[in-house]
Amino acid sequence: MFNRSMVLAGMIGGFVSLAGYQIASNTLQSSQAQPNNTQPASRSMPAPSPSVKALPQGATSVPRDMAQVQLTFAPVVHRVTPSVVNVYARSVVRQQVNPLFADPLFQQFFGVSPEFRQRVQQSLGSGVIVRGDGVVLTNRHVVEGGQDIVVALSDKREFKARVLLSDARTDLAVLRIDAHGEKLPSIAFGDSDRVQVGDLVLAIGNPFGVGQTVTMGIVSALARTQVSASDYQFFIQTDAAINPGNSGGALVTTDGKLAGINTAIFSRTGEYAGIGFAIPANLARRVVEGALGGGLKLPWIGASGQPVTSDVAKTVGLSRPGGVILKSVYPGGPAANAGLHTGDVVLGVDGTSVDDMQGLNYRIATRRPGDMVKLQVHAGNGARDVELKVAVPPENPSRQVTTIGGRNPLTGAKVENLSPAVNTELQLDLMVRGVVVLSPGESIAARQGFRSGDIIRTVNGAEINSVDELNRALGNAGGEWDMVVDRGSQRIRVRLAG
Repeated sequence: MFNRSMVLAGMIGGFVSLAGYQIASNTLQSSQAQPNNTQPASRSMPAPSPSVKALPQGATSVPRDMAQVQLTFAPVVHRVTPSVVNVYARSVVRQQVNPLFADPLFQQFFGVSPEFRQRVQQSLGSGVIVRGDGVVLTNRHVVEGGQDIVVALSDKREFKARVLLSDARTDLAVLRIDAHGEKLPSIAFGDSDRVQVGDLVLAIGNPFGVGQTVTMGIVSALARTQVSASDYQFFIQTDAAINPGNSGGALVTTDGKLAGINTAIFSRTGEYAGIGFAIPANLARRVVEGALGGGLKLPWIGASGQPVTSDVAKTVGLSRPGGVILKSVYPGGPAANAGLHTGDVVLGVDGTSVDDMQGLNYRIATRRPGDMVKLQVHAGNGARDVELKVAVPPENPSRQVTTIGGRNPLTGAKVENLSPAVNTELQLDLMVRGVVVLSPGESIAARQGFRSGDIIRTVNGAEINSVDELNRALGNAGGEWDMVVDRGSQRIRVRLAG
């Protein structure tokens, strides 16, 4: 992973650090199409001298006439830019007047209460019209927390938008605007699996709020999985110039198809540094389908794994590193039903190689529940193809979302049961059981230091496997609570009395 920051560019003038990167807002990519605006030559160049050796047949040649020298992307840009929009999200946030008053000890000693004032905050990003009836695709971080969302078209018209879906796992959001029956210009999804390193791409968005801007670059890498801008870490990398404000904009192939949604940049300053990342169109298409089809249900493989290193490759009998070695297989999940076991190595999905769990999850997530995929698997008895039917992770046990009541350290916290579905959303190990804190809010639980994502393991020695067990253990504690909590990779012991 790079030792620099990456910028999430939902808000002009402000950046949010995210796992060593910053989410920016502009990355556009293109597939391997050729410019389709070649004009016939009006005047031929002089014939080459007989001493000039001709290029081999099929090799790339130099321009033969002035018309080819003057090739332009203008026709593609003219066709595509009306479908790229600006997205404004307005939110009202509470801001503490004096941060010193936030200290509970200070409040108790001096008998004061914190004072708050409301502040209007507005973020600016980009979006793409993907259906003529007003469906707009953008980044979740562009609209997150926005009470009023406005979409501005390239012709300066503005429409209020409602959020159909905002998905934290993919960092994508789907909006709907009402154009009163008018068919809006839209862009077609391309097949992002056909994008190749070296393809020319165009990035279209609204950097710094200066207005719609088009930049050109090449696809510099594929399958980047260490960006941490979304749970399904699998990005197209490009060197097209992108800057804050381009988040949610279009990465476009030279034949005018949507290759990806610009999401993040690699930068030490928060501005363009030559590396940008886009969410591939194939995953974005699934998110739009979910938003319009009653909910996003991304399938899973029902297993977790890790990359095959050189040492692991020697151990399992592979000639080179590559693939994902399974370290756990969920009973009754798709992998288990297909006959996969711990220690098997998944080398590819439908002929496309995978090198880490993020890439494997991405390949499965772009399929629809019930689809059959063919895995290339290496096991102790050699390589083989395995047919696997992908499915939605089950909610077993049910979520049982509950706000903890009574008098205890977790009072006011919203919690739910862990299950394969919840674990997948939170990127937890498949086998983890217990109760997770969804939000402590502004409650007793928050003042005691509990955070979203904390997993309650035990209370006074009693193992917690469900919300019901948590409520019973908290109520029977007799005013003293000895709790074990998992927070990320840390295990914390908390002793409280009251």
